[in-house]
Amino acid sequence: MQRILIIDDKEAIAKVIANYFREDYECIYFENPLKAIQWLEQNSMPDLIILDLRMPFMTGEEFLAYIKKNELFKSIPVVILSSEDNSINRIRLLENGAEDFILKPFNPMELKVRLKKILK
Repeated sequence: MQRILIIDDKEAIAKVIANYFREDYECIYFENPLKAIQWLEQNSMPDLIILDLRMPFMTGEEFLAYIKKNELFKSIPVVILSSEDNSINRIRLLENGAEDFILKPFNPMELKVRLKKILK
């Protein structure tokens, strides 16, 4: 079963995703990027990361930069799931390595289709 790492400071979002995807994916959740980095550095490897942008301790953009600069993790696709609707920021994140950007509120069916395309 493929593994999705969800990083979002709002646990309710992670629960929606995990409940919707539980038959197809193993979902692991962290409420902040620093805890997710600790998990990754313990040789845990997800097939995809779903990442919020606005979080305490470390922003999603900082986490994305860390992942894409790290030889072990840079090949992991990262999908941004955020209410940040500034197109300049979205374009910058896509240019800096995000695989996709999905606006909140989101349709779980659309998210699932997009993730399946990325995880082929």
